[in-house]
Amino acid sequence: MTIRIEPMRPADVTRCAELEQVLFPEDDPWHEVSFLSELAGPHNRYITARDADGRMVGYAGIALLGTADHPEAEVHTIGVDPAEHRRGIGTLLLEALLLEAGRRGGPVFLEVRTDNAPAITLYEKHGFHIIGLRKNYYQPSGADAYTMRRPAMAGFPQDGFTTDAEVSS
Repeated sequence: MTIRIEPMRPADVTRCAELEQVLFPEDDPWHEVSFLSELAGPHNRYITARDADGRMVGYAGIALLGTADHPEAEVHTIGVDPAEHRRGIGTLLLEALLLEAGRRGGPVFLEVRTDNAPAITLYEKHGFHIIGLRKNYYQPSGADAYTMRRPAMAGFPQDGFTTDAEVSS
């Protein structure tokens, strides 16, 4: 299966909100207006993963923060259609976000539910380490989150997101 990673467009927010309802029903899933607000932020980069038919199967977003001298980034969200789990799409999305952050330098932070073992494993494979615990972070469920940090990495290309990649079917 070929997956294309491309910038999120305002027309994508309906599908993103639909996926949020499925993926995060107990933790105040984002609505269309939330995605539109994030897209409008000049420091935010949001992307989508599309299959060969152009159907959005995942999305992700990152905030590029700090200054030129002291940059940092924060992964806001990664979501993949449950029908497409375990096919490498989350990895492609994360790698595209890390590429974007890597162009600026600085560490990358994120929060992840403490009970989301597949996501924690993915993040650890990409150089993230647990640096803290945020009790009752996710609301209204009250689930805890780990704060994870990836140190600054060097050697990232300066061009845009990856475009096409093969993932397992």
